[in-house]
Amino acid sequence: MTLHHPALEAGRKTSRIPNVWDAAAFGLLFATFVLFIRGGHETFAPIDALSSTPISLDTANLPEYALRTVLRMLAAIVASLVFTFIYGTLAAKSRRAGLVLIPVLDILQSVPVLGFLSFTVVGFMALFPGQVIGVELASIFAIFTSQAWNMTFSFYQSLQTVPADLEEASRSFRLTGWQKFWRLEVPFSMPGLVWNTMMSMSGGWFFVVASEAISVGNTTITLPGIGSYTALAIQDKNFAAIGWAVGVMLAIILVYDQLLFRPLVAWSDKFRVELSAGGDAPRSWLLDMVRRARMFRRIFLPITRFVSALPRQRMAFPVAAPRAAMTVWRSVWVDRLWVVAVAAAALYALWLIWSFVATELTGPEMLNVVWLGFLTMIRVVVLMALATVVWVPIGVWIGLRPKVAERVQPLAQFLAAFPANIVFPFAVVLIVHFKLNANIWLSPLMVFGTQWYILFNVIAGASAFPNDMREASSIFHIRGWSWWRKVILPGIFPYYVTGAITASGGSWNASIVAEVANWGDTKLTAVGLGSYIANATTAADYPRIVLGIAVMSAYVILFNRLLWRPLYAFAGSRLRMN
Repeated sequence: MTLHHPALEAGRKTSRIPNVWDAAAFGLLFATFVLFIRGGHETFAPIDALSSTPISLDTANLPEYALRTVLRMLAAIVASLVFTFIYGTLAAKSRRAGLVLIPVLDILQSVPVLGFLSFTVVGFMALFPGQVIGVELASIFAIFTSQAWNMTFSFYQSLQTVPADLEEASRSFRLTGWQKFWRLEVPFSMPGLVWNTMMSMSGGWFFVVASEAISVGNTTITLPGIGSYTALAIQDKNFAAIGWAVGVMLAIILVYDQLLFRPLVAWSDKFRVELSAGGDAPRSWLLDMVRRARMFRRIFLPITRFVSALPRQRMAFPVAAPRAAMTVWRSVWVDRLWVVAVAAAALYALWLIWSFVATELTGPEMLNVVWLGFLTMIRVVVLMALATVVWVPIGVWIGLRPKVAERVQPLAQFLAAFPANIVFPFAVVLIVHFKLNANIWLSPLMVFGTQWYILFNVIAGASAFPNDMREASSIFHIRGWSWWRKVILPGIFPYYVTGAITASGGSWNASIVAEVANWGDTKLTAVGLGSYIANATTAADYPRIVLGIAVMSAYVILFNRLLWRPLYAFAGSRLRMN
């Protein structure tokens, strides 16, 4: 027997009537579609259209430039997310793959963005001859190389530190690898991954200037965007145009903070690992609007049901191999053969580098480059220590207060996105005016754009810190230095290591532009590996470029292997929240 109540019937009919929230949601959705279509249409234009409409400092062009830049960054962040899930999973799940993939990741984050461009732009343009999309893909790839590495490190760290009790629960429920990935590992990684995605989006602004001016031989192809606008303003010494570019960049950051990252932070809060109820949860007006929109939710209900059902599917990928073959594959001897193969490949790569470099360089010069790398390493270590002392306490204070984090979030993104090359001219003027030592005072520029990796990851760690642990420490009256040493530092340590390792690699990369600063006819140079690579790049001296990048990659790998990897292992074995 079915009961019909007038109030219930009226409620069902009312739920099907569009409301004001539906109008706002559909308006925002259609506006987004229009912007994507407009920006995408320009992408498929003939390449001659770029030369017919050169970059102009007219402020009326800034909205169009801003749209093109944002679309490139969004495309790069989507590619970075796909790369993160695939690469990070392989590195964490397969011990043999991790033996290769993690050192390769160390090398990739130390290779300058311009180094990627010099090898990839010709290939992308060959795929789409005579069209803008080839250059656009080269630009997107350059931005991708500035975004993907720290996201991958964050996801890898999360997979390495999944609590043991959650692992046991997944085995008890007989979850397949597919289900475990989407229902345990990805949700557990979300707080850190969201904040690292924010950092990647902001960090990409630093390389927008380089990625929107593509050089092919003696020809430079300039793409419309905020980066090319800023580069032209710096070249013309137009401070007003630089101010307009920074203002538009701030507006863009505020917009995508509200439309993208604020909803993601509020959504990812439900994946915090804790037993008791949390404190004030972060909120998003966009999520609230979608939840209140009746027709909007009903129309997209089939899609949301389909997406939410995918992680629950018992997909499995059995390996059709005999048990004896699997036993051999997992044996110690296969591990040893794998190590020998990896070592042989590494030695072969070193031999190729040596054979190319030794054609023009002598042994003493190679040793001098190693010494220059040591000087740059000293700068990196000192700056990382200072950044840790400054930003860890601030990040913890922000992360433990969701209301403060909501207000600080756009400011932190803006500071991380602020192009460091805009600061360089002011640094040159101050160093020359006060007759300061360039070897010391150019050094802070190396960490100007990379220190935020530490802040963002510490905020993520503090935000994900279980509320029941905080309550327990309060009940047992653990305060002061004991609270820092026994409670919060172990809780955020895996996140800090992720931020520190990406900040360290980014600082090595930034040394190439920070150890050589120009303003007009004034040029300051600090002695180090970064300035060596920068000068070799200016002179198109490829043997010295290869030698410099090889030495930098070697330092990054040794630094990570001797310091950060042991700390990763310590975080995974001793500081896991069971």
